[in-house]
Amino acid sequence: MLQALRDKTSGWIAIAIVAVLAVPFAFFGMEQYLFQNNADYAAKVEAPPKWWRSAPDVWLVRKLAWSTTEVSAEEFRQAFDAMREQRREAEGENFDARGFETMESKREILEQLIDRAVLALAAERANIVVGNEQVQAIIASIPAFQVDGRFDPQRYQLALQSAQPPRTPREFEASVRLDLQRALVPQAIAESAFVTAGESQRLMRLLGERRDVSFVVLPPVAVDEAPVADADLQAWFESHANRYRAPEQVALEYIEVRGENASADGAVDEADARAHFEQVKSRFTAAERRLASHILVEVPADADAAAQQAAQAKAADIAAQAKQPGADFAALARAESDDPGSNQGGGDLGWIETGMMAGPFEDTLFAMQAGQVSDPVRTDFGWHVLQLREVDAARPVAFEDVREEMEREVRDNAGSQVYNEQVGRIVDEINRHPMSLEQAAAAAQAQVRTIAPFARGAGSGIAANPAVVQAAFSEALTQDGTVSDPIEIAPNHTVFIRVTSHTPERAQTLDEVRTRVTAEVRADRARRQAEAAADAMVAEIQGGATLQSLAEARSLEATSVPGVPRGAPVPDASANQAYFRALAPAEGATTPGRVMLADGSAVVFTVDRVIVGDPAEASEQEQTMLRQQLGALLGSEDAEVLQRALRSEMKITVNEARL
Repeated sequence: MLQALRDKTSGWIAIAIVAVLAVPFAFFGMEQYLFQNNADYAAKVEAPPKWWRSAPDVWLVRKLAWSTTEVSAEEFRQAFDAMREQRREAEGENFDARGFETMESKREILEQLIDRAVLALAAERANIVVGNEQVQAIIASIPAFQVDGRFDPQRYQLALQSAQPPRTPREFEASVRLDLQRALVPQAIAESAFVTAGESQRLMRLLGERRDVSFVVLPPVAVDEAPVADADLQAWFESHANRYRAPEQVALEYIEVRGENASADGAVDEADARAHFEQVKSRFTAAERRLASHILVEVPADADAAAQQAAQAKAADIAAQAKQPGADFAALARAESDDPGSNQGGGDLGWIETGMMAGPFEDTLFAMQAGQVSDPVRTDFGWHVLQLREVDAARPVAFEDVREEMEREVRDNAGSQVYNEQVGRIVDEINRHPMSLEQAAAAAQAQVRTIAPFARGAGSGIAANPAVVQAAFSEALTQDGTVSDPIEIAPNHTVFIRVTSHTPERAQTLDEVRTRVTAEVRADRARRQAEAAADAMVAEIQGGATLQSLAEARSLEATSVPGVPRGAPVPDASANQAYFRALAPAEGATTPGRVMLADGSAVVFTVDRVIVGDPAEASEQEQTMLRQQLGALLGSEDAEVLQRALRSEMKITVNEARL
């Protein structure tokens, strides 16, 4: 029988059947078979190639032809931690750490990162390129890199080294370039928006509108303390299950190492101070800078050969004129330069330091002598003719000028050496005993301290430090139980942590939150009673009763306020919004309504009259400002439409397991 089966499954028909069955497996099953559970990204964005925009969304085509970019789990975690600290700082004691840890919050932040990835991929597919001059101009304009309003290379280097994590100039320039690529198209679309005169007039009439209103405040209904049936508790619990989740928690043990502050009056050997000065004296040398002007003959990088040659020839002719004895370079720049930012100033570029300009431009300028005019130099913008007007050479600093600073640094370095040696001994012990802090604590003569279980954002002391939190909740520490790498939480202040217990996020049981659920059910009942009472009053007003008579019948006071403007909290901001959502009343009638306030009280109101705004009451300056604001709003909406359109063209995969 087995031989017969082999004979019947070895012919060309069987081979054809297997081949046909293999096609759907290759296109649809292979991805699941090969890549299931191996994704380490938080989100992935894929887009069909420009040359095949209708490429089918099947695995093999995506792998071979589609463009892909990812939001890494680490990138998401850094953005999430940064937003948590921002919210904590803004909200202070009102910050709800548990509420922030919900999946909704995580997805909100992830969506922002996905939008950035979509824009980056769209810019790449559109071949959008940002030139070096644009990048350098943005960097030079950042106040953190300036001294006395001017870009300072040393401040730039120091700021990048002090960042967390430290960054090199090349890395920072790459990030600026990427941000510019992402923002170029949305920014251009946003800036192209405009507002017609009719639109601005209509908006001014709406914004200037006022309404005569009358209202009465119904006090909150007393919460019923009667028992709540188990069935009601269960129904509420199940319909609001996402509220009742215990956040992920860890408990820690840790040791910390602090460097001793050096004595300010401790004696320092002069030889040591001078030796230290020799090592760092380049720090005190003012960088060379050069005062330059230029004339630009603009030509796109992708221009044809004829245009390139014509621009080069024109630049060579300008350079020849500028090199003539007695030539007025500034006048030539005003007449010939295509640079709108400098031509009216005679081509003046101000003082230039190393790192501020593109390579060929900078290389030529720093090889020139004062008073010299260069041959044409090619950059992404076109051909430049340079004039070096003045050189401000680097100026060294004498030891005596910085003696006190050198002595202080020698003292600090000595203390840092002791601190670093102690950290090194701890690291050595941890390498020998990675599952325990006891041996490391003994070697450092330090105490092992403990921290009770805490959730992200809910810790105190070192458990509130972002770097400690990030390490404590990392997969490496929560799963393996090993001691962390050294975590520097401040200068000369390092901690080593080990997770002693880890509780994943979980759904709470009804018994755990019974008291809370009971209170919420009772509060919901009270609110519904208040809503019913308010709705009954509105129905009576619609039936012909007056607000004043209804208020008197309930021993409440009705208040009439003429000319209420938009935004006026009368008696509450949410009530004001309800007044202006209500339809304008017919002649001789009123429009009733109600709104619930946060404290459980209800405002029952009538809109008695609508006074349309008059655009003529606004000054010309106010009208101009309104048009600008409305244009910016419309431009922002247009950019959001672009973002949604780009997203619709791409395949976005979210990996919630990595959030």
